[in-house]
Amino acid sequence: MSCQNQSYTGVQVDGGYAEVMLAKASGLMSVPDALRSVDAAPLLCAGLTTFSALRNSPAKAGDLVAVLGIGGLGHLGVQYARHMGFEVVAIGRGADKADLAKKLGAHHYIDNATTDTAEALRSLGGATVVLATASGGKAVADTLKGLRPHGTVIVLGAAPDPIQIASFDMLFSNRGGSPKVVEGALTGTPTVGDATLRFSVLSGVAAMIETMPLERASEASRS
Repeated sequence: MSCQNQSYTGVQVDGGYAEVMLAKASGLMSVPDALRSVDAAPLLCAGLTTFSALRNSPAKAGDLVAVLGIGGLGHLGVQYARHMGFEVVAIGRGADKADLAKKLGAHHYIDNATTDTAEALRSLGGATVVLATASGGKAVADTLKGLRPHGTVIVLGAAPDPIQIASFDMLFSNRGGSPKVVEGALTGTPTVGDATLRFSVLSGVAAMIETMPLERASEASRS
């Protein structure tokens, strides 16, 4: 996952939509019998990304963890966070997403269209980790002031707009030697992929999916 010149199946290496393909054994993952291929596939993309980020984060069971965005990445991030034993805050745009967030396992929901995200997080004690799955530099930056001391924002959502953080917020968030961190995370190793699938089976984490025939694959990749 840290290779400088990592090749990707379907981009630099042929395969992906083929019925048969060649692959290095070191890059393969074992799909549990309890999972259908159609259910396992998103867990090895959005699932692996969110699971790996949370697993390697500084948060411990009982800590407050916020998930910004409850779309493709976020709806799995909320589930993993809940089953890892965190107190989970889902942050989305619009009150209509509150029911979905609670159904996925969130203990709290913040509508960032009408609520000051940082203030809401601070009222809950401050987040140890914010998992930023939604694109949007401002929305990510707004969560920084909602972190507790030594808190971390982990950026997963890729977007061209920059995350603009005021130097004032960085300087005065470091009182008492308690720096806050903004970092990024990208997928994970095959070993973590195996762990993602096993944990998903044990906990019942599942992606919300829509299946499409192969001839509509290009359409599906854009949706």
